[in-house]
Amino acid sequence: MGRSSHAKQKLLEATLELIWTKSYCAVGVDAICARAEVKKGSFYHYFTSKAELAAAAVENHWQRYRPKLEAIFNSPQPPLARLDAYFTQVHQYQWQRQQQGGHVCGCPYMDLGAEAATLEPAILQRVQAILQEYYGFFAATVQEAQKRGDIRVADAEAAARWLFAYFEGMLTQARIYNNPDCLQDLSRGARQLLGATTAA
Repeated sequence: MGRSSHAKQKLLEATLELIWTKSYCAVGVDAICARAEVKKGSFYHYFTSKAELAAAAVENHWQRYRPKLEAIFNSPQPPLARLDAYFTQVHQYQWQRQQQGGHVCGCPYMDLGAEAATLEPAILQRVQAILQEYYGFFAATVQEAQKRGDIRVADAEAAARWLFAYFEGMLTQARIYNNPDCLQDLSRGARQLLGATTAA
């Protein structure tokens, strides 16, 4: 396959998938090119290094994933119902990944960020920016829930940080134990953490 626009996209998708299911350090350029069915020359036509490609790949994934978050978090449902819907979707997706590939994959941004934290500053900076945007969906939802009186928290910003950390922590635990059932109680845990005034 030559240096077509499809080659770059295939490289981005193959990189994200390989890093997500394996790890950044475990995946080399040759494996990425083989997975993408792209010649190595095309890789270096678009990217100068694996780190540059990984940063672009995680950004590409975020640009495709963010509209899905917007569809859920901008829906007319009450804020806690939006969280419920999102947590249900995450649980179902991670269960499907395990059924298809044998492993719960967790969060690609957190996984890559944790690994690259002391290795690749460019990747870390991109992941930090993505996670901040990701957190923004939780922050806006918690703030709205507080204004509605749906939750009992004095500091909505702090509560949103705790909720996001809880969510990412449970995703990491599900990956470590390779058990999507770790995510079954996301909604119940979130409501307890936020002091919800109504049950799920």
